[in-house]
Amino acid sequence: MRHLGSFGVTDKLALKPMALLSGGQKSRVSFALITFEAPQILLLDEPTNHLDYDAINALIESLQGYKGGLCVVSHDQYFLNALCDRISIVEDGKVKMYDGTINDYIKALRKKHAA
Repeated sequence: MRHLGSFGVTDKLALKPMALLSGGQKSRVSFALITFEAPQILLLDEPTNHLDYDAINALIESLQGYKGGLCVVSHDQYFLNALCDRISIVEDGKVKMYDGTINDYIKALRKKHAA
């Protein structure tokens, strides 16, 4: 129950059948399940889709305490800024590290396309 609680699934909610949970609540349970056995790395593809603000914050908080590696693909700037300390950019079939934040990258893209 404590592990579920770290994903915001607490009290009576943790005892409800999955069929009675909302989409965001089901996502929280799913994240708790995949991290329960402490895998060495998690690959997350758009993990904030269909999550409300509270669920996104619970996910961020839980993943900040995660001891393994994370590889996240997301368009959610808030989520990326709160969670990620390194950014890789995929361009022209190549992956390269970006020296800056997601906000820096977006500003650079806007400048590039404005020119």
